[in-house]
Amino acid sequence: MSYLNKTAAALAFASLSGLALAANPLSVHILDLQSGQPTAGVTVTLEQKKGDGWQQLGSAVTNAQGRIAAMYPAETPMQAGDYRIVFKTGEHYARLKQETFFPEIPVQFHVEKTDQHYHIPLLLSPFGFSTYRGN
Repeated sequence: MSYLNKTAAALAFASLSGLALAANPLSVHILDLQSGQPTAGVTVTLEQKKGDGWQQLGSAVTNAQGRIAAMYPAETPMQAGDYRIVFKTGEHYARLKQETFFPEIPVQFHVEKTDQHYHIPLLLSPFGFSTYRGN
């Protein structure tokens, strides 16, 4: 295969992959600030507020890049409302045999515009964290 054909194939794959990622309205990413590396193998749950409680919609584990590209249930339109992502970070630090103050990090957020993509990155250290709405 020529260089141009390989490049065209790679671009086509990247384009299709981007479409697949864009189809799911919610993604997450964890970066360990202590090591500067992505945080693989962390279980993350998604919950939606229902009345006075929370209903779990899904669960997934971060990949080698510390990402979950499709957190929202597949082929289900996102509804406006309150949601919560729970990062089970205690598992990560237990594997490292390292103490942490936050074994779970719940991040509650509100969705109003259901046609947008929501990305929730977590910047993690053993005794602190930060998050924001990414894109």
